[in-house]
Amino acid sequence: MADLFAPGRIGPATLPNRVVMASMTTRAADAEGFVTEDGMAYYRARARGGVGLITVEMAAPEKVGRHRFHELGLYDDRFLPGLSRLVAMIHEEGSAASIQLGHGGGHTRKDICGETPIAPSAVPHPVLEITMETIVPEAMTKARIEQTIRAYVEAADRARRAGFDCVEIHASHGYLISQFHTPAENIRTDEYGGSLENRARFGLEITRRIKADVPDIGVIYRLTVEDYFPEGLPFKDGFQIAVWAAEAGADAIHVSAGHYRSLPSAARMIPPMWMGEAPFLDFARKIKRAVAVPVIAVGNLGDPALARQAVESGEVDFIALGRPLLADPDWVNKAKAGKAVRRCLACNSCVDGMRGGGRLHCLVNPTVGRELLFANGRPPGGEKIAVVGGGPAGLSYASLVAEDNQVTLFERGDQLGGSFNLAGLAPKFQEVETREGSFRAYIAALERDCRDKGVVIRTGTDVTSDPALLDGFDRVVVATGAAYRHGLGLAVPALLRAGAGKWPGLARLMTRPGLRDWFYHRARYATGSRFPARPGQTVEVIGDARRAGKAMPAIQSAFAAALLGDPAALDERV
Repeated sequence: MADLFAPGRIGPATLPNRVVMASMTTRAADAEGFVTEDGMAYYRARARGGVGLITVEMAAPEKVGRHRFHELGLYDDRFLPGLSRLVAMIHEEGSAASIQLGHGGGHTRKDICGETPIAPSAVPHPVLEITMETIVPEAMTKARIEQTIRAYVEAADRARRAGFDCVEIHASHGYLISQFHTPAENIRTDEYGGSLENRARFGLEITRRIKADVPDIGVIYRLTVEDYFPEGLPFKDGFQIAVWAAEAGADAIHVSAGHYRSLPSAARMIPPMWMGEAPFLDFARKIKRAVAVPVIAVGNLGDPALARQAVESGEVDFIALGRPLLADPDWVNKAKAGKAVRRCLACNSCVDGMRGGGRLHCLVNPTVGRELLFANGRPPGGEKIAVVGGGPAGLSYASLVAEDNQVTLFERGDQLGGSFNLAGLAPKFQEVETREGSFRAYIAALERDCRDKGVVIRTGTDVTSDPALLDGFDRVVVATGAAYRHGLGLAVPALLRAGAGKWPGLARLMTRPGLRDWFYHRARYATGSRFPARPGQTVEVIGDARRAGKAMPAIQSAFAAALLGDPAALDERV
């Protein structure tokens, strides 16, 4: 049993702690796949935040495996200088470095990779990369399988030469190795198809060959152990492949689940809030008891107490965080110090937006993908600041400026959270089914962070009825949200609290895009114009008080006001 923040080992690699950053496609590479300054800044923030092992995003071992535009390149030596610089920076910040070897297989298109996609079998694949298209890949011959295995080995050696401590073999989520595992996508009749042993052969041969030819690099096998659809890989088979991968030489097993064909949707592989906390942890626990190498757990593990318990109980050896490190790149340093972390909502805005063609981003942390822009910010300092409104925008602003200013937050209601107190009662938030606990945890952590930083919080206080409360402040930040028109201000909350948002008929109606857009924008109006500036006082309006809309632009304006000095600084930016 080990502490989450104690050093650990994966093969030959020593990690400063047991927190692994999961691979996430950023689209920060240039069109050819070269490392950019934006990509460097993104990874620097997470390494500086204390992560033990930074897993650099999925990179194909051969060009035909590229699955997205602006995907990081690893299939040629010309990418080595940029990758070497990236690894050196990660090491300088105190983290170990890994890179994910991922091959799109049949889950790519010719317009993305420049070649006819290949797969174990010529089974149609729906491919979402900005647009949705169905493609039929070319079934791999045995000679083509051998060529791809060699490409994996060469990519691992390239990673070694760049200075990476580990490579992660991506055998998850419907990509090439996962396609070999999955009966629905592997209908071969030779030694690479049919029985489970045959379907697992491709990924295991890659593992053995990398261990034999590149022995001084750690090898992590990231595996989907449950596909979540009837014709997919069931857990009993995923469990067996995990055991075989450890026996084949993998230095760690990274246990994930879900597939692009998962039911009710592909979102299961990046578990949205409705799946609750740690939905894959039990899979990892069972595999931990059956293998002699470290096991990495992943999936909604952003609660520091839960993450610590998983490691310190001996249930798993490492925990991997993806979206929680978008929400708070300083997660590790804060959790180690016992401080509040900014909690991920598991709303999947990050990955959904990225699949639509945008840069990786985060609803609760607008600095993601803009680290260079925010590095030059000029937040207020030495001021006495009043924040009016205790919803997500007001709390975010207060927490961001509290350390260098005297901040008082006024909230008219008896509890903090604003519209997020109702968001979990609606049928959907962004594009995922809601769960109240996700919003409560986010607000509670923000409140704790504010209080720990000395913010004075006054609930049940309406400054509109007593404007003198704002006397003496240098800056007044208005985050009073939006109000409903047409008498809906009482009806909508009452219906949601009565559970109407989950009634099947009404829930279907409320999830229609046109109606949702009307409720967010046209059925509400901004309330920030009620606070005129006093002499010598600066007034800033942020969030829905500035412009009625959705949560992302509201929180974005809070960050822009707090860190860049202009609530409109990020308007129209993706």
